[in-house]
Amino acid sequence: MTPFQLHTIATAPAGSQSLLQAAQTNYGFVPNLFAHMAESPALLEGYLTLTQIFNHTNLSETEKQIIMMTANRLNRCDYCMAAHTTIAKAAVPAEVIAALRNNTPIADAKLEALRQFTSQVVESRGWPTAQEVASFISAGYSQQTVFEVILGTSLKILSNYTTSVADTPLDAVFAADRWPAA
Repeated sequence: MTPFQLHTIATAPAGSQSLLQAAQTNYGFVPNLFAHMAESPALLEGYLTLTQIFNHTNLSETEKQIIMMTANRLNRCDYCMAAHTTIAKAAVPAEVIAALRNNTPIADAKLEALRQFTSQVVESRGWPTAQEVASFISAGYSQQTVFEVILGTSLKILSNYTTSVADTPLDAVFAADRWPAA
């Protein structure tokens, strides 16, 4: 495999340097995902911008993590699954995190419907059936949420595919939540 550079703020292309500096300021480190994405300033900016947009949806933090972690699991992204496990621990119930990591049902029926629908969207590559969409809406979600699932899964394609292609090493801060892709 072609090795991809893990950029630092100093080695990154000019268009990525301020974005990496902001990550350093916000997180106290530059995540390896960002260090790889920095090779393409457009990719890094797109990922960070789409993350901000996804954070402005009407979804709860638990619902956002269900969408992202389900996509991570289905795309076999061990880096992203570990990172989101660490992040989710601050706001998502432990039993929901465990269900997402282990591909087991979530006890809350509405949240399980979200997990299932996200799986259907990812596995069908964006072609859920009319019945699957109707079932999701009848579980208490809206047409808006259907589109927000698409937004969240699109966000994860950027990170899941980047870590796969670049073979992004797991940051030490996420190591305790390592997840082996099946």
